[in-house]
Amino acid sequence: MSVLARVPSVAAPTALSVGPLIGYAGGPSFTLADGPLFGLPLAEIWFGLLFFLLGTFLFLDGFDFGVGALFATREDSAEREQFLTAIGPFWDGNEVWLVVFGGTLFATFPPVYATLFSRHYLLMFAILGALILRGMAPELYEQRHDEAWRRWWGRSFVVGSLTAPFFLGVFVAHWLFGVTALVSLQGLVVGLAVVTLTIVDGAAFLRIKTRGALRDDLRTDALLALGAYLVLLVLTLGLLYASPAIRPALVSAPSIALVLLSLTFATVYALATRADRYYMAVGAAAGLVFALVAVVAVLLYPELDPVTGLTVEEAVVSTIPLNLMTIGMAILLPLIFGYFAVLYSSFSGPAEEGEGY
Repeated sequence: MSVLARVPSVAAPTALSVGPLIGYAGGPSFTLADGPLFGLPLAEIWFGLLFFLLGTFLFLDGFDFGVGALFATREDSAEREQFLTAIGPFWDGNEVWLVVFGGTLFATFPPVYATLFSRHYLLMFAILGALILRGMAPELYEQRHDEAWRRWWGRSFVVGSLTAPFFLGVFVAHWLFGVTALVSLQGLVVGLAVVTLTIVDGAAFLRIKTRGALRDDLRTDALLALGAYLVLLVLTLGLLYASPAIRPALVSAPSIALVLLSLTFATVYALATRADRYYMAVGAAAGLVFALVAVVAVLLYPELDPVTGLTVEEAVVSTIPLNLMTIGMAILLPLIFGYFAVLYSSFSGPAEEGEGY
């Protein structure tokens, strides 16, 4: 008898079973290749999660940008130190959400990641450059007490804090409108809208972190920024309505509801700011940010890239990696939120005068 004939046959490998993850030993199980986990519409869930992550970044790092913009309105060195102290423990952690957003787009919708980022690679470099400048400037600002040195790095901090959200707004506008040019009217208007929204966010955050006359001064800044944002929001809606490809989605019930919700949040923000309800104002600012991002998501769906016409279902990865990422995200995302809850609770309360960055 041949030696090979005596070798026992080996069963072909099967797809990874995840039964132990969802039930008990001996209970029902399935393999990752059987279909979407629990039969859920995972492509749509990840689409929603993608924009939730973008909104989280824009809200959390948005108040850092807003603080940087408002830094330009302060001449007193003690007040500037309070501004830097207010965001010192948070800004580098808040940037993580942009990385998570980009990683999620790459992992779940790789064709869109490839086409979108390659099409706007100069904007990507501009955003990264602005973020680097914004992060580096306050560190160097604190290194020396020379007036010229601090003036230079203080201005750099302001420039980085203004240009980062502006370029991000331009990127989102070009994504939504399907613009392939480097400069456009849509990008300019939406970029300025995002800048003013971050100032709305930053002013609300600073009114929690400051006291006395400085806190009172910020009330005016907050209301002026809100007014500017609403004007730019109206202009943005006008540009959206002028686009034949976007108009049907804009006049749909979900879009109209989100616009009305934005106006409600703006009213709550104004009333809370006037009444010195600081945490309510921050909550309303968060509502404005997430409502804006939700409008973008609603106007895009079911397409994810208007230029190429790729839809969510066409661009999403295959079943097995999508199931694996869903399991991983279900474990990791609560841990990340838990970390941020501990971080913000540990550094809650006003930044006292005299505290250092």
